Amino acid sequence: MKSMNIRNIAIIAHVDHGKTTLVDAMLRQSGTFRANQNVVERVMDSNDLERERGITILSKNTAVNWLDTKINIVDTPGHADFGGEVERVLKMVDGVLLIVDSFEGPMPQTRFVLRKALELKLVPIVVINKIDRPDARPAEVVDEVLDLFIELGADDEQLDFPVIYASARDGLAGMEPDQLTHSFEPLFKVVLEHIPAPSVDVEAPLQLLVTTLDYDDYVGKIVIGRIVRGKVRQGESITLIKRDGSFERAKIGKVYTYEGLKRIDVPEAEAGEIVALTGLTTANIGETVADASNPEALPVIEVDEPTLTMNFIVNNSPFAGLEGEFVTSRKLRERLYKEIETNVSLRVEETDSADSFKVSGRGELHLSILIENMRREGYELQVSKPEVIYKTVDGEKCEPIEYLICDIPETSMGTVIELLGKRKAEMVNMTHISQTQMRVEFKVPARGLIGFRGDFLTETRGEGIMSHVFHGYEPFKGEIPGRSRGVLIAFETGEATTYGLHSAQERGITFIEPGTKVYEGMIVGESNREQDIEVNVARKKHVTNMRSSNAEEALRLEKAKIFTLEQALEYIDDDELVEITPKSIRLRKKYLDKNARVRYAKSLASNSAK
Repeated sequence: MKSMNIRNIAIIAHVDHGKTTLVDAMLRQSGTFRANQNVVERVMDSNDLERERGITILSKNTAVNWLDTKINIVDTPGHADFGGEVERVLKMVDGVLLIVDSFEGPMPQTRFVLRKALELKLVPIVVINKIDRPDARPAEVVDEVLDLFIELGADDEQLDFPVIYASARDGLAGMEPDQLTHSFEPLFKVVLEHIPAPSVDVEAPLQLLVTTLDYDDYVGKIVIGRIVRGKVRQGESITLIKRDGSFERAKIGKVYTYEGLKRIDVPEAEAGEIVALTGLTTANIGETVADASNPEALPVIEVDEPTLTMNFIVNNSPFAGLEGEFVTSRKLRERLYKEIETNVSLRVEETDSADSFKVSGRGELHLSILIENMRREGYELQVSKPEVIYKTVDGEKCEPIEYLICDIPETSMGTVIELLGKRKAEMVNMTHISQTQMRVEFKVPARGLIGFRGDFLTETRGEGIMSHVFHGYEPFKGEIPGRSRGVLIAFETGEATTYGLHSAQERGITFIEPGTKVYEGMIVGESNREQDIEVNVARKKHVTNMRSSNAEEALRLEKAKIFTLEQALEYIDDDELVEITPKSIRLRKKYLDKNARVRYAKSLASNSAK
């Protein structure tokens, strides 16, 4: 039996190709919003971080009605770092809208999310978005998309995909790039014709796979998933089948379905529908909500393994506890273990120290988003340099490899290739995308990309665009040179002065501004040399009775280089940490005392000599 009046689709694309803007347009044109309703742009990006960065981090559910058919829409992240989100939500749908930029064409994350969709045998519709760009090249992009489908092993039915041309921002769509209408009707029509209705058995015992968790201050934990078979009712007793196969009795509270951006309270819902359930306080992602008398488990969600790890450590700097609310190891532990309930790509492990936890994720962005959320919640912590996770395959040491695509000015090509060569990258492809722009593709060790973005933007004068996705594990590529310069280390605790910073700038570049509070062992700049140098940035100019002709001249400082969180994580070395509080991001040495640093350096030297 088929549920003919429902379609379940996911929106998938590379970062910034217009997924969330397209969902906005679908909501507006389906009449979900009143004509006079004031709605923010990118309404699906509800998280502060998502709005600031212009990216989707968490998958979102919504629904529109078109010609008496309900279309459940899931907006998914484009970053491969949030692949856990993508893989889960694709289990809820029967088809995907693959959105591709009309100029950029398929990018690394396009490849990543499309591969997941094709593996699950989902029906694709291709949307060539931003068709109004002056440099749009729709015909070439469609050919590139077809090549990508073939490369990823799409079957004959998947290769026969319809193509819609659109400008999501302006609400235009059409079957040809030069025949656009001021309506999304062509897109809705193709969705109804090509995406199959869910094939379900409403009379069979209940099965629902928990794919997403939410939380509400009033009703507590909310379980979200698609009903695979049967019906779910308010107040019904069910069996929760845990990941380890054990059974647990529970009772459903409320049942909600989606309508626009709202959850609608309903007495029951049938197979094929995407629902949100309350009352299941112990449910976790990947578990099955099943019939109480005839429980049968669904396959557990498998997610790609983490490739990057770092230590989250209780803040023990001299400024610990001054700016944050949660500073103890107990609070840090609780927060990390709460995170892994919903963040399936994350791993948290205990270490020998009660004050340190090993946290592994899918990439720098994945981990830095967690850290940024924690600091906004009032946590103080320190983190170590990110390290890749090695694997042994057939007795050989292997490391994670990223597939990197760089769109760069032709004049920067030689420098970028040289930079990546030092990082053990292997060029895979090179093409012209315009008269002055080149697209160069590489396979590069994940550790080679740590700290690369800053150099890349410098060498391309900010004009380069780079993106990458996990490619697989390959044999270890050899040593990669690290940071070539030492750092400037604060000599004593105090407040940075203009006079002290002016003296420090003779030794290198500073990372702080006058008035910044510093402590002994804190990193305040980058040295001109390979060695670390201690500087006294809190030094004040001695007042004397002598006056010189230039005494009154103000000291002129070079602009300080202020790090973002990601830049700080990329910059630090093995013997350094990033201290993170709600108000500050500080770089510091692991050992604040000079003598302790000397002993540490000697022990490293003796170990490497053995």
